[in-house]
Amino acid sequence: MDHLKKIAKEAAPEVGATEFKAHCLQLMTAVHDRKLNSVTVTKRGKPFVKLMPVPEEPTLVYGSLAGLAKVVGDLTEPVDAIWEAERE
Repeated sequence: MDHLKKIAKEAAPEVGATEFKAHCLQLMTAVHDRKLNSVTVTKRGKPFVKLMPVPEEPTLVYGSLAGLAKVVGDLTEPVDAIWEAERE
């Protein structure tokens, strides 16, 4: 884990392919747990791939309130109340 602490201090951490191979599972866990935003893996000193967390699925608004309301009575029947607009 000391290796991970060293990498986490960098703003945009880069690791070589050999180093990534040796610490792959630790780096994947750190990115997944959002301890690191991403890790760039280099090959021969040049960026080769970038390890990033999978974005969370957005919460759908449609249907999110389903089951929270209760229908009491017949919604199509008129109500017995007199509305202000009907009083005149």
